Amino acid sequence: MSAALTPEQIQAALAGLAGWEMEGSKLLKAYRFKDFKAALAFINQAGVIAEQQGHHPEIHNVWNQVTLRLCTHDAGNQITEKDLTLARALQSLSLP
Repeated sequence: MSAALTPEQIQAALAGLAGWEMEGSKLLKAYRFKDFKAALAFINQAGVIAEQQGHHPEIHNVWNQVTLRLCTHDAGNQITEKDLTLARALQSLSLP
């Protein structure tokens, strides 16, 4: 079971994660792409990373907009180091 992070730990980590923010007990980042095809390509890239880590985000897609939300279910749907690790890995994606 993963341990939930404190709000202070989360805020400190967010300083190094451009565009990520807290939304309740989840990490959130919204992306906007030139079209649906580019948004879908990003979702597929994010899916590969998530699968490699065995930690999967909530993904919401509307045409050219993708919103990712991260929390850890086995920590009571709170933010853990697993979420920060995934957010950092997603930051490395080259955006179309």
